[in-house]
Amino acid sequence: MLDVLGLDPDDERVYRALLGRPNSTAPLLGDELGVPHAHVATVLSRLVGWGLVTRSADDRFTAAPPAVALGALISERRDGLRMAEHALVAFAEEHRAAMTVSSINDLIEVVTGADAIRHRFLQVQQAARTQVRSFITAPFVALPPDENTAEPVALGRGVQFRAVLDRAVLAEPGIVDDAIDSLGRGVQLRVADELPMKLVLADADLGLVPLAVTPDGEPGALLLHRSGLLDALDALFETVWRTAHPLALSATGGKAESTVEVGPQGPTELDRRILGLLLAGLTDLTAAAQLGLSARTLHRRLRHLMDMAGVRSRMQLGAHAVRHGWVEPH
Repeated sequence: MLDVLGLDPDDERVYRALLGRPNSTAPLLGDELGVPHAHVATVLSRLVGWGLVTRSADDRFTAAPPAVALGALISERRDGLRMAEHALVAFAEEHRAAMTVSSINDLIEVVTGADAIRHRFLQVQQAARTQVRSFITAPFVALPPDENTAEPVALGRGVQFRAVLDRAVLAEPGIVDDAIDSLGRGVQLRVADELPMKLVLADADLGLVPLAVTPDGEPGALLLHRSGLLDALDALFETVWRTAHPLALSATGGKAESTVEVGPQGPTELDRRILGLLLAGLTDLTAAAQLGLSARTLHRRLRHLMDMAGVRSRMQLGAHAVRHGWVEPH
């Protein structure tokens, strides 16, 4: 029922449960709903962020009054729809004006074949003057991230790079090391649960949108020049960027499990990478595989971190890590 406000079924289910059980904890709600505690904790964090739920100092949760909390969301959605209507009129006028001086062939170029897409992918980044923005999903059509030779060159001349990774990409072999390299060069990375498309934008002038393979089995893409459609993709990227989770990782100097022991003074770089991946939504097994650890070692590190933070749950550990600068906050 509340999906029109941006809530998924689990969000609504937990909120409804809290209406009848104020001052509940995530484990209590999880047991009542038959849902894993960690998942309930994630849902509660979202609800707190939306103002639908309040959290006490001892991590107990209470549903905000529906008339106030849901009323605010409904008002925001109405305002958003009004803004979208205004944008639609502006886009339509811009498109009409552009079409009076340009043919559609001047605005959209169809690119076919992996080599041609790879060439355009590099060209788009080379053409950027201020920023390159991208959605990264698997499988990789143009180039895997570690072969993107245009990125370091553009960074060297002061171009800003921002990228949103589809959460599933973090399970690809070697992607975490590639992400660490990019973060070290100044690239800003965030993670979204699911991205609608692949996308590369150079400033507000060029966009490359890979498409499905053609009937002949070759990949295709659209190269877009300045137009109303490109403006819409620009707005889409910024909307997804605002809601995506920042990815904070750093190098550990090696992956061997012999390097994981630490003193009591604070988390190691490996601990920060573990927290960064888990807060980005990876499962324990996927995070352990990316870091070259066994699941047992990863669990031991988490237990050590919980003891260090003086907390009893992963949700509390995540909150402690953000408050104390162990990971980048959302």
